[in-house]
Amino acid sequence: MKKSLKFTIATICAISVAVGVLHVSSLKAQTQSVTRTEILKTDLVGMDGYEGVMYVTDVAPGGVAPRHSHPGYEFNYVLKGALKFEPDGEAPILLKAGQATFNPLGHVHKVSNASTTEPAQLVVVLIHQKGKPLAIPVQ
Repeated sequence: MKKSLKFTIATICAISVAVGVLHVSSLKAQTQSVTRTEILKTDLVGMDGYEGVMYVTDVAPGGVAPRHSHPGYEFNYVLKGALKFEPDGEAPILLKAGQATFNPLGHVHKVSNASTTEPAQLVVVLIHQKGKPLAIPVQ
């Protein structure tokens, strides 16, 4: 194999590895900008296949929860900070501490912290299909 071909292959491999590392780092940063901490889960008598789940969502300054949906009916109450809710097909909503919103089952939306310097926090109550994840990413 010619020396220039070996160099070209080595360069392509090095660039591919670097791009892969940057992509993984970017995904990790996105994942860490939004955390969900489950605080209660209970069966809902008379609602077969559903359970109630309550969790606290912390959104880092500038953090974004990319487009996603929930396999349940979602009630949100902002505890601190301000969040921008962007439901598909609807105008964006800016919610501040003390305000609330509702998302129907499966409604795709994006949420972002309205501040790049202050964290935001909300409590979520989800009437949730059993066995499903809390959130489902959407492309």
